[in-house]
Amino acid sequence: MKPNVFRIRVLFGFILLIACVFAVRLYTIQVIGAEKYSDKANKQSKKPISNIFNRGTIYFTKKDGGTVSAGTQKTGFIVAINPSTIKDADGTYDKLFEYIPTLNKESFMARATKKDDPYEEVFKRLDEDSTNRIVSAKIPNVNLYKEKWRFYPGESMASHALGIVAYKGDELGGRYGLEKFYENTLQRKNESTYINFFTEIFSNIKSSLSSESKMEGDIVTTIEPSVQAFFERTLEQINSKWSSEYTGGIIIDPKTGEIIAMGMYPTFNPNNFQQQKNSAIFSNPLVENVYEMGSIIKPLTMASGIDNGSVTSATTYDDKGSLTLNNKKISNWDGKARGVVSMQEVLNQSLNIGAVFVMQKMGKEKFSEYMLNFGLGEKTNIDLPNESLGIVENLKSPRDIEHATASFGQGIAFSPMATVRAMSVLANGGTLITPHLVSKINYTSGLSKTISSVNGRRVIKAETSEAISRMLVEAVDSAKIYGKIRIPNYNIAAKTGTAQIAKKEGGGYYDDRFLHSFFGYFPAYNPRFLVFLYTYYPKGIGFSSETLPTPFMTVAQYLINYYEIPPDR
Repeated sequence: MKPNVFRIRVLFGFILLIACVFAVRLYTIQVIGAEKYSDKANKQSKKPISNIFNRGTIYFTKKDGGTVSAGTQKTGFIVAINPSTIKDADGTYDKLFEYIPTLNKESFMARATKKDDPYEEVFKRLDEDSTNRIVSAKIPNVNLYKEKWRFYPGESMASHALGIVAYKGDELGGRYGLEKFYENTLQRKNESTYINFFTEIFSNIKSSLSSESKMEGDIVTTIEPSVQAFFERTLEQINSKWSSEYTGGIIIDPKTGEIIAMGMYPTFNPNNFQQQKNSAIFSNPLVENVYEMGSIIKPLTMASGIDNGSVTSATTYDDKGSLTLNNKKISNWDGKARGVVSMQEVLNQSLNIGAVFVMQKMGKEKFSEYMLNFGLGEKTNIDLPNESLGIVENLKSPRDIEHATASFGQGIAFSPMATVRAMSVLANGGTLITPHLVSKINYTSGLSKTISSVNGRRVIKAETSEAISRMLVEAVDSAKIYGKIRIPNYNIAAKTGTAQIAKKEGGGYYDDRFLHSFFGYFPAYNPRFLVFLYTYYPKGIGFSSETLPTPFMTVAQYLINYYEIPPDR
């Protein structure tokens, strides 16, 4: 081949490459990036901030698989003035007031009189209709710039799960909840309004090949909006009826770990979170706080004893009402002896001494091994920030008394989420799950990632899961309070829990302050849902059997109807 021909072909190839690059870039600008560059045009160069807020979307998932926005972006306009050129501040205010009746005059005048300042924002988040009217009025020294901000269509719905977007110093980002946990996915890289054209071409080619750019995307949660709304109303009703400090709950699929609903009351509206006086309300006690859960731990103790072969549902013992270990006395909740009773009655009557009997039959070392295998001393790895570890040091104590109190849920503490994870083992055939709120990530690159729970270690045998479920169903069927509210034709496995609240300054427990808890799953032998409820320091009531069974059954009936779950008996 002649040298000149070769050079011509190389040159032609290079020109063709450049043409392709420009064609791709033109398509990117005019089609893919149309909205982005439109935003930049709206901003123009008069506004000192060169970027328009941009962030990925969070979705709820409806029962039919469709999605609705849980956290998205809303568009409006900033009204800005140029104080350095305004001659009649009062007149400018009067003209703007015609279109913005909520415009504060005192604040406006303070900004309009800054004669050395060429730019002051006087109103934010103005709707498009009002903006168009101001544009038509052509008010001198007034400019309008497009803006976007985080918006939650459901307002307070699932706020503790979603979190907020807020500034920390000069940095705007996710704070609390999913907004924080998935910050790297939801955030969008800030881009300068003005950038060298050729630099932008080649920098974007490079970034499109990097793994970092593929991390940006939208997230799809497992939360079902109708269930979430109903559940939150139930939590509010519980809290209001008993004047509790707060009330919370979780609805989970005990087989997959998908969280269908979770909530706390009191709650907050992330659209106007700045109005909250106490920032503590933004934290999520369901994963960040730990509690002594009380008697709902007894099914874990019983399942451990059954799995170990130490007891069966028919095993009996002589209940004296109390016993002394390491010079400390522990008693049944009412201090009364029951005589010879079975393990089934331990759950039916929630007998502390019966739980201690199971622990002693196993031996404290084996008992502690089982309890730790339920995951009570470790994180669940839920996709929420600031998860707390359980307090389980008593399970490592050489003394019998600490293991005895642990057998009925005292002296050890863990989060509601860790509790739900442990209870799911009883329901799902005996294995640990990973609770999660996000089922799918749709990346801006066009790729997607499906998130599903991979079952962890086996804690108890499948036969043990069935046995403890049978015992919990019997406990529901035989209890007087359930007889009036039991759902016909459905096997429901459930247990109440009442625990004294430990004094914050240490040194024992309050005599008149309790944490009430309740968990249940259904249909018991092939469960679709596990529901957990708790209320902290309800007033004027002693036991959770009086506060939580009715709302639990209300939620269960709603789920059965909503998901059309067929009867199992």
